[in-house]
Amino acid sequence: MKIKIPQNIASITPYPPGKPLDELEREYGIKNSIKLASNENPWGPSPKAIRAIRAELLNLHRYPDGSCHYLIQALADKLGVAPSEIIVGNGSSEVIEFLVKAFVQEGDEVITSHPSFLMYQKIVQVRGGVNHVVPLKDMRHDLGMIKKMVSEKTRLIFLDNPNNPTGTAISPVEIYQFLSDIPESVVVVLDEAYVDFMDKKFHVDAFSLIRNVEKRCPVVFLRTFSKAYGLSGLRVGYGLMAKEVAECLQKVRQPFNINQMAQVGALAALEDEEYYLLTLERTAKGLSYLSQEVDKIGCKSYPSEANFFLIDVQGDADKLYQAMLYKGVIVRSMSAYGFSNFIRVTVGTEEENSRFLSSLADCLGELGYV
Repeated sequence: MKIKIPQNIASITPYPPGKPLDELEREYGIKNSIKLASNENPWGPSPKAIRAIRAELLNLHRYPDGSCHYLIQALADKLGVAPSEIIVGNGSSEVIEFLVKAFVQEGDEVITSHPSFLMYQKIVQVRGGVNHVVPLKDMRHDLGMIKKMVSEKTRLIFLDNPNNPTGTAISPVEIYQFLSDIPESVVVVLDEAYVDFMDKKFHVDAFSLIRNVEKRCPVVFLRTFSKAYGLSGLRVGYGLMAKEVAECLQKVRQPFNINQMAQVGALAALEDEEYYLLTLERTAKGLSYLSQEVDKIGCKSYPSEANFFLIDVQGDADKLYQAMLYKGVIVRSMSAYGFSNFIRVTVGTEEENSRFLSSLADCLGELGYV
């Protein structure tokens, strides 16, 4: 073809999707595999959410509510903000796209960390922006170096808190100090996809930071229904921000970007506080158990404020990943993130956790790592 592809598009490496579970099973000749690689909720969504989605199936011939009125109102009531301070996206990744579309022009600069969520940089590149990537320091955001990277061309700073894949969190004191040194022209985005699992001592007061914008940089909080609420398949995320920032994002948002099943499912899940708290309790218990048992096997686990954690397997992570696949246990090798001896594991059900530990011990022995 003779079409001209812009260099900023041609140079992008597509986001690497995982293979479907049944395809992996066919390829490796395994059955009843378990997936602990994508930080999903292994218990699934609230039964109330499932019932609400089933009831809504009869309305598939209608367009969804383009304003997400009921979901946004419920979020506003729960979080103590105004509906005008909330933007809902097809996953929080779409809100990231809104931010880049609204504030980044060709040549503008965006600062992110490495490793962190890959889509920050890809969306900026599509827009023609310039990515400045700051390596993590001791597995945490290097806030000092990020501040040094800020220039007159900086438009956005993305900080995933907790960080994925390390699970480390930034303390409120560190965040407030960091924000005090950032120019008012820069939007700081705190991606809190895993905030539900984070110790409350790390929680930042979103209300005060999105309201008190006088002589201070604007702050945007990103959250999702994909993790703690178990609705990854429906893709619902949202952002909390000052009304003026939200108005800008509304201008680049497509109509009907949240389908009707997602809206009713998220609303029902949000209202089922008992199931939500049970998920958090199960996750915390599973994380503690896995961390202790992994260390007993001879690996090194790393503390995490999320529903996943890193493990130093004392050997080549890619080889361990392959070995575990043949046992029907899917984890994530961190070699692509620069951690060649690390895997990332999501907390599963009690049965899945036990199977993971058994398979890990077997594979470590077979490979001679421990």
